[in-house]
Amino acid sequence: MRIRRAATGQGWVDRPRHQAGSSRQRGRRIDLGAAVRGVVAGMTLVALPSLGTLPGLAVPSAATATEVAAHSWHTSYEAAMADAERTGRPVLTVFTGSDWCPHCKTLEKNVLETGAFQAWAERNVVLLMIDLPQHGITEAVRVERSKVCIKYGVRNFPAVLLINPDGTKLAEKRGYQGQSPAAWIADMTNSLPERPASTAVAATAPPATSAPTPTSTSVLNSLDKAIETARGAKRPILLVVARPGDKAARSHSDSLISDPEFAPFVQENFIVAHVPPTASSGTQEAASMENLLGGVELAPDAVELIVTDDGQTPLFSQSGAQPPARIVHGLRRFLAARQASRFGETAPRR
Repeated sequence: MRIRRAATGQGWVDRPRHQAGSSRQRGRRIDLGAAVRGVVAGMTLVALPSLGTLPGLAVPSAATATEVAAHSWHTSYEAAMADAERTGRPVLTVFTGSDWCPHCKTLEKNVLETGAFQAWAERNVVLLMIDLPQHGITEAVRVERSKVCIKYGVRNFPAVLLINPDGTKLAEKRGYQGQSPAAWIADMTNSLPERPASTAVAATAPPATSAPTPTSTSVLNSLDKAIETARGAKRPILLVVARPGDKAARSHSDSLISDPEFAPFVQENFIVAHVPPTASSGTQEAASMENLLGGVELAPDAVELIVTDDGQTPLFSQSGAQPPARIVHGLRRFLAARQASRFGETAPRR
């Protein structure tokens, strides 16, 4: 089967080309009705790498079935909906054709395989993957999965749906535009339904038997605490600034702080604090934050990263909307320039 790539308003999607011997396509889309009727036994509908190629996302073999984590991917719609009804969480459903959709593989690599996504998913959703590859599944499985496509009107891939526990569609993302994990997760977070406080706390809190992660214990929550801690450490302060009531910004900053590349780097080189852009009016912390932000109000959904030594003067800043790798690169350059400057100041003069 040859693949035709098409640009849409939601990004790039993949569609199978019509070939001799295959069923007709309606409006250049897949004839899902034909697939369900079994007219074309080998036809696939969607796009994303097979579960066997998804490290951390694949369904384990029978030998390791007992090791399946709570955030593993379901491949059965009925099982996922039962889990959603039990937990009260929506089902994040990825529609994919694992052995023929390159853009699905890009989504998998850039987002779905990341630690940030897996941590977010474990707290917020039930995971379901509807994979329709050209090869490797029985016709009965193909028909069952095709029915899910028909039920929710999915014809182009990759497609990601949020489905309520009652089966109604909550939100949909078509295609993939190359967003960073943090940006992609923030977009999905905006579509999550509000949950009761008790449920939200239970979903976000780690299990009682879990040891605290390094980031959860070393990220401070106020500028004053960061300044006090920095006095005894020879490291600058890195402030991750986000509005506490801004759900998208908060999710974005949380994902960044837990990113597997960003987290260890900043913990080693900075005193890290996750702080709001404003404090109680008239306090020293409020004046300090105004200085650090240059008197500019933080935009909705924005996350700002600011480096300071004294909690008053910004030494370096950059937008948190960038990919974590680019943010780390910028911080490395800052540290290198800082070191070079200090070396120049201490070098003996002739």
